[in-house]
Amino acid sequence: MLGRSSVIARNFSQSMVRMGGHGGVPGENLPFGLTNKYRITALFTIGCVLGFGSPFLIVRHQLLKK
Repeated sequence: MLGRSSVIARNFSQSMVRMGGHGGVPGENLPFGLTNKYRITALFTIGCVLGFGSPFLIVRHQLLKK
């Protein structure tokens, strides 16, 4: 049963590539370009800092609020 589902998934993905679906080129469906490595590094760093630091800043704000 597991073998049949993998064959169906493979056939579907191959047909999507043939029909011009999004696939085949790495980074084609990303909302930003991959040509400038410094911009990618800056965006990744900003995203990680905001994503990881936000909960701590929110908790600090709530604890200091009177």
